[in-house]
Amino acid sequence: MSKVLTCEHLSKTYGKEKTALDNIDLSLDFGRIVGLLGPNGSGKTTLIKLANGLLQPSAGVLKIAGMTPGPETKEIVSYLPDADWLPDWMRVEELVNMFRDFYGTPSEAKAYIGFDAAKANEMLARLNIDPKARLKTLSKGNKEKVQLVLAMSRAAKLYLLDEPIGGVDPAARDYILNTIISNYSKDATVVISTHLIEDIEPVLDEAVFLKDGKIFAHRAVDDIRETEGMSVDAYFREVFKC
Repeated sequence: MSKVLTCEHLSKTYGKEKTALDNIDLSLDFGRIVGLLGPNGSGKTTLIKLANGLLQPSAGVLKIAGMTPGPETKEIVSYLPDADWLPDWMRVEELVNMFRDFYGTPSEAKAYIGFDAAKANEMLARLNIDPKARLKTLSKGNKEKVQLVLAMSRAAKLYLLDEPIGGVDPAARDYILNTIISNYSKDATVVISTHLIEDIEPVLDEAVFLKDGKIFAHRAVDDIRETEGMSVDAYFREVFKC
């Protein structure tokens, strides 16, 4: 398992007119935090859904740790969609218990599979989320915090986060990025799709830039800063300026 994610000549089309991804090649190592960056319609969400097995390629191949996305890869992939997806009538503590019961507890034999309820409860407390509250009574930002905590409390090899902090207040972002994101296993990889590049840049190791369904660039963050003489956010604005 030398790579956590590989794409070879990967394409995805919707019908005859819409090409979301166009013949992309990509490989990601274990133990990296990767920004998946691009304007609206560039193919970010499509790539994440393909990696999670929610969509099938129109052409080419995508592998997760050498496997085609399916039941086996779902054990090692934790996915956070860019949408409300949890039953909103449930209480926060019930959601934690549901994840624990569904995924089980990580063991020494399979430390990368399972759900750490203690970690989830600790992070929820730090974010001042009432465990007795029903999800539907929470603000949009607090719902997103709950969903992100649940996703990051899974023991996984690959975390796919689609706009994880879009509705979160600025005061909570530092905690989420520095504490939650840094809590993942160091041999796992986190892929973060977001428009809030300036906020996530401090935690990124590398960035994949998508443009019109193609990979415009895949570069280490330090290389961008040293070679271009600018931040990743400034580089993005320069490349994708209107």
